[in-house]
Amino acid sequence: MTVAPGDPARPLRDRPEPTFRGTPPFPEAARVALADDQLRANLGRATTTIRTKRAAAVAERADWEELRLAGAAIKDAVLHDLPALLEQLEQSVTAAGGTVHWARDAAEANAIVAAITHATGARDVVKVKSMATQEIELNEALRLEGIDVWETDLAEMIVQLGHDLPSHILVPAIHRNRSEIRDIFIDEMGRVGRPAPAGLTDAPPELAEAARLHLREKFLRARVAVSGANFAVAETGTVVVVESEGNGRMCLTLPETLITVMGIEKLVPTWRDLEVFLQLLPRSATAERMNPYTSMWTGVTPGDGPQAFHLILLDNGRTDTLSDPTGRQALRCIRCSACLNVCPVYERTGGQAYGSVYPGPIGAILTPQLRGIAKHPVDKQTASLPFASSLCGACFDVCPVRIDIPEVLVHLRGQVVRQSEADHRVPSREQVAFGVAAWTLRTPRRLGLAERSAGLVGRVLARRGMLGRIPGPGPVGGWFRARDMRAPARESFRAWWRTKGGRGSDDR
Repeated sequence: MTVAPGDPARPLRDRPEPTFRGTPPFPEAARVALADDQLRANLGRATTTIRTKRAAAVAERADWEELRLAGAAIKDAVLHDLPALLEQLEQSVTAAGGTVHWARDAAEANAIVAAITHATGARDVVKVKSMATQEIELNEALRLEGIDVWETDLAEMIVQLGHDLPSHILVPAIHRNRSEIRDIFIDEMGRVGRPAPAGLTDAPPELAEAARLHLREKFLRARVAVSGANFAVAETGTVVVVESEGNGRMCLTLPETLITVMGIEKLVPTWRDLEVFLQLLPRSATAERMNPYTSMWTGVTPGDGPQAFHLILLDNGRTDTLSDPTGRQALRCIRCSACLNVCPVYERTGGQAYGSVYPGPIGAILTPQLRGIAKHPVDKQTASLPFASSLCGACFDVCPVRIDIPEVLVHLRGQVVRQSEADHRVPSREQVAFGVAAWTLRTPRRLGLAERSAGLVGRVLARRGMLGRIPGPGPVGGWFRARDMRAPARESFRAWWRTKGGRGSDDR
């Protein structure tokens, strides 16, 4: 292995792998992110570019809405028949020479990958970009087993070399600019392999070439590769990975052993169903008509490609999610990240504030369900995620499989509130405030009395020049730090209606 002069390479397993464990609740993490001007500038430029290109690619298809409806219907059919389709997939993969493993949770999946890798005698693995393996923190688990994991997707490699955490589903290093990436390459590449070329600039072609040279020796040396899966076809046992750089193709063809970790919802029933998703995914994700690299394999082929294939079917909370009639639509997700690129909250806070490998709107509904939002007591970080949204609905408009994210967000917020009420015998200030509001709104008489009282108080404050911002701590002071109290109406709608001869009374 080539190293920088005077800088001995260290195995990756000797360096702690960063994780999202310990991330504070979203409001606290978002407050820190909002203060980072460079982060906001990087995100603003990147998301604007991506969504503009995506809109142009989608506009080319006159049948885009029909494709969305078809994608949603196929996914719902999969979720309805999931047990039978998973058994069919297992039979198809096994018949083609592969081995299928079932993992109930992250610990089981990580143990299976480690055992397979140890059995080959390998000390390191190359890895295709995979959300499922990030979800289960596979890299950290293998490091503890004495196995180095090398990310080969360019953005994932940037995150790994920078001892960083991903902040986007499709572009994990979206929070970094070119100058920051150049500095990471110069400082870190030589520690774990071939160093960055001398005189490296932040020109994209030079950065790409530096990454290519650094990764080449890892591809050629690797005996084991780990991948995720975009789709798997139940009827044939075919697994599909789509990507844009070619690193995935190298990982999927060169090593002797290939291990794929796949969420159980990634199924499609038939080969023909792929037609729909191979049109929806590229346009929604990378604004391309098709992915430059679409790799498909079915079991093993003697003398061609990996000679051992292991498929790990991962549950890790998906069965629990499936049991919720409203929340299960999150399992339609094909990980395109279109919802992130249009979300005003994500654009301003970035992905790391969500405390999960699934950031943005889809993460706000998927992560709480996978982790278990109704646990006792409520986990504050998980419980904060359904509130990390303005409910503007832009996410649903762009979702290629029509996940009604706002509907699920409201549904999960209700679960959080009910669980919080069960956990606390003394009502919170929010519960007291909403209780008073509910009592007031229950009858017209109470509402009319409240309107007259509010109008009277408002007019007194106006005469004394006290309208405007109301200082002080707590929720009231916090609300008015960024808002002015409006002058009250001279009369309520009810009073005006009575003067016009309208029927109705405050007495009912």
